[in-house]
This record gives sequence, C-alpha cells and structure tokens, in this order.
Amino acid sequence: MNPSISKRMPLLLSILAGCTMWAAWPTSPLTFLIFAGFAPLLAIADRVPRRSVYLGLIYLALWIWNTGTTWWVGNTPVPASGIFANAFNALLMSIPLLGFKIAKERSSRTTAYFALIVYWLTFEYIHQQWELSWPWLTLGNAFASRPDLVQWYEYTGTPGGSLYVLLANILVYEFIRQYRTGGAAWKKAWQPLLFILLPMGVSMTIRALSFSKGLGLSVVVVQPNIDPYDEKFSFGMAQQQVEKLLRLTQQQVTEKTAYVIWPETALFPQGAWEHELNAQPEVQLIRRFLTQYPNLKIISGASTYKKYTGQDEIPATARTASDGSITYDAFNSAIQIDTSASIQVYHKVKLVPGVEITPYMRYLPFMKKLALDFGGITGSYGLTPGVSQFTDPVKGWKVFDAICYESVYSDLIAKKVREGASFLAVSTNDGWWGNTQGHKQHMEYARLRAIETRRWVVRSANTGISCAIDEWGEIHERLPYWEEGVFKTNVLPSSRLTFYVRFADFIAKAPPVFCILLLLYTIVTRVIRRKYVENNQ
Repeated sequence: MNPSISKRMPLLLSILAGCTMWAAWPTSPLTFLIFAGFAPLLAIADRVPRRSVYLGLIYLALWIWNTGTTWWVGNTPVPASGIFANAFNALLMSIPLLGFKIAKERSSRTTAYFALIVYWLTFEYIHQQWELSWPWLTLGNAFASRPDLVQWYEYTGTPGGSLYVLLANILVYEFIRQYRTGGAAWKKAWQPLLFILLPMGVSMTIRALSFSKGLGLSVVVVQPNIDPYDEKFSFGMAQQQVEKLLRLTQQQVTEKTAYVIWPETALFPQGAWEHELNAQPEVQLIRRFLTQYPNLKIISGASTYKKYTGQDEIPATARTASDGSITYDAFNSAIQIDTSASIQVYHKVKLVPGVEITPYMRYLPFMKKLALDFGGITGSYGLTPGVSQFTDPVKGWKVFDAICYESVYSDLIAKKVREGASFLAVSTNDGWWGNTQGHKQHMEYARLRAIETRRWVVRSANTGISCAIDEWGEIHERLPYWEEGVFKTNVLPSSRLTFYVRFADFIAKAPPVFCILLLLYTIVTRVIRRKYVENNQ
C-alpha cells in the first residue's frame, strides 16, 4: 500500500464508518450497510495505538453519523441547539467504544468484543432512562423501514436488533481481518453471511405462518395540517382550530366509530387548567358534537396546567406565578373526551431534553427557565403523573396514546401494553422539523413498536405523516406530509402479550448487569495482578 495512503488510512476509515452508518439509516434503502458500518471502527482500534488519537477518530465517525441522520433537530428557534445535540450525542456514543479500546489493550480479542457489546447495550439502556435521553439512533432502529426482516422483534425487541448489528459487524470485520492476513479465511465467509441471513429467514417464516383475526374497532385519524410556527400557537386561534378538527372528523365518523385521534397540542395551545377543562369553549364544542355519536371517544393532544395546593408535594418542575399567588405545572398532555362527565388526562413522561425539560434542574434550580421556546408554553414541562392510559368506561378497552417521540421508546411502549393497552395511538406534531428525514424516521420507528407488541398503531400527526400500522409493521391509509386530511381504519385490538412485552425489563437490564460484573471482574483482576507483581519483586 502507498505509504501516504497507509498513513491516512485511520482517518479514511473514520469517515467511511460515519458515512456508512448514515447511508444505512432509515429511510435509506441501503439498510444492509448497517452490517458493516461499525467494522471500520474496529479496524481503527487495531491500527491506532494512542487512545487520544483513537478517541478523536471514532468521535469524527460518530459525529458524521449523528449529523447526517439527525441534522434536522436544529430546525428550532435556536438552530445552535441542533449542532450541540449532535456533537454531544456523538461524544456519549464514544464512551462504549473507548471502553472497547481499553479492554482490547488489557485482555483478549474475544473479551474485548464481549466488552464492546455489553458497553454499547448498556449505553443504549441508559440513553432511554435518564433526562438527557435521545434513543433515536439506537442500532436496532436501523431496520424500521424493513419490518419484513425483523419480525423476531416480538421476542427480543429493539435491544435484540442492536445485538444483531454489533455481532454482525464483529463477524464481518474478523473475516476481513483474517482474509488480509492470508490463509484460507475466505472459506469462512459463510459464517457472517449465515449469521446475517438466518434471522431474516426466521422473520419471513414468522410472517408467512401468521395472519390477523378478530373483530375490529373503527378509528378515525385527523391530520389538520396547521403550521406550528406561524399559526398553531397564535393567540385567539384555538376555537377556529378545534372547529377545523371537528369538520374533518365529520367527514369520516359514523355511529360505529369507536375512537377519533387528533394530533399533539391540538387543544388549548395557550394552555388550560385541568380542573376547569369542562368549562373550556373547545370542550363544549366537542361535547355538542358527541351528542350525535354517544359511543365515540376523542383522544387529542393538549397543553394543560395543574395547580398545586398547600397540601400537595411541590415537584422541582413547578412554576410560580409572577405575583407569587399560585404554584403550578405545565404539561404536554393527551386527553380523552367522551359522553361521560369526566375527562381523562395523560401527561407525557418522556420529555425532549432542552426543549421540554432542563435536565436535572432539581439539582440546578436556577436553570429552570432555560428550556428553549418551542412554541406554546415555555419552560420545562411537568412530570407529575396523569392517567396511565385511556379506558373506555363502558367496554373496558384501553388505549395508550404516545405523545410525539415517546413512540421511540420500546421499553415505555412495552410497559403500557403490559398494563393492558389494546392498541396504540401516537399524537405528534412533526411540523417543527420541516420536510426533512425527521418526520419520516419518526413514522418508521412506530412500525417497530407494532412488531414488538403486536399491536396496531394509529398515528395522528399535525402536518403528517398520519397513518395506521398493523401488528406486522405494514402501513395502511397513509396521508402525505403537509396536506390536510382524514381517514378511517379498522383496528384489531389485542390482549396477547409477546415474549418481549412480558420480559422487556429483563431484556433491557441484562446488559447493565453484565457491565457491572465486567467492571468488577476488571478491577479484581488488576488488583490481583498488582499484588502478584509486588510479591515477586
């Protein structure tokens, strides 16, 4: 090899890794590249002895991947937030790869690969739990556009997909490494190939041998296409917007319709007190509409306020009025309105860092007002629980309505299905991101939630893409982006719990347990070795 090229090879491998992961990500048709995207990073670990140089190279690769796939997060009133988000997430992703490098220096190659898998899966678990959470680039999400290849997610969930990707990359790299060193390594090419193809064959077999059955529920989904920047949160527009939602609903609703799904923050864009919801003009309009359809339930996104009294425990997210008269929380909520007197209110639990919540502000209270102005209510949203999910007061059906990017959290969705959700809804407002890959990726990820839980998913997106997704991840009744529309679909509710849903907690927590054991083993081994050296001096 040319010495000049050889010298620059680690940098070229870094760029290649970042570009390959970018090219493999939804909604690209080049999904198969995911099985080789990490291989250049493994090669860098072999080629570069200095940890600082290695860290810089893997950071570059991860930054390219992050920026290429999620640059659109900067489509906010503060574009610099997107630059920071991509740079910071790439830094977090570097930690498990740095751990792999250290393990490789101190132990066998096999042990180092085991460490890589454990460290990476632990990172993905933590990235779904803490307040800086951003699981958008979980490796298992790479197959969102190809649900036919991962029907086995009903057993492993997305964490199993991440393990699949990591093992495939290790096998591919080991084949390339051994082939380059000579010998008959090419005869072992069947090993990575079989490992990659076998789960795909299992997936296709699962789909071929399965079919849907049962009685369906008639569900209407509305896409009002209201501009979130220039129209949605404008003062005095709330009533006109609910009138538009009802007009669109009227086009498809019948006496047999069970549910209507509206998008995120469709109601009360300026906020409404939860103890006064029935007095709101928008709710009164809806109740008059429901007199025509006594069996109908409307599920809608809403912006709500909750007032705390002297007897309540005041959470860190609470705000105080400028005159000090009241203490309250603001919520990104979903509500269910039916012909009963009560209104069920669900509070979003997975809040977007920096936009909807200032992470760990209970430890840094002066940062409470630093959440970015993303339209509507500003500041950090509350986390006080509302209802877990919506219940039909007559027939007992349960529906979980994931708000916006809550639908990216496989463990959260599995929990709600364990608690009894018969089907899933998603109320979202993806118009913030413009006509980018953001809203497309978000819709595709919902297909994985359908497979993991074997539940139908109905998405109502303010500006699109609204659709229905069956339990196999197939899309039905898709409405185009940035177009007003409404559709009716037949949803098959289910009470079956998949293996993944039943054991999601165990599957998710297994890597952190192994990570702790691995770290303890490393510490104990180093102590024993140090004592051995001291005793022999």
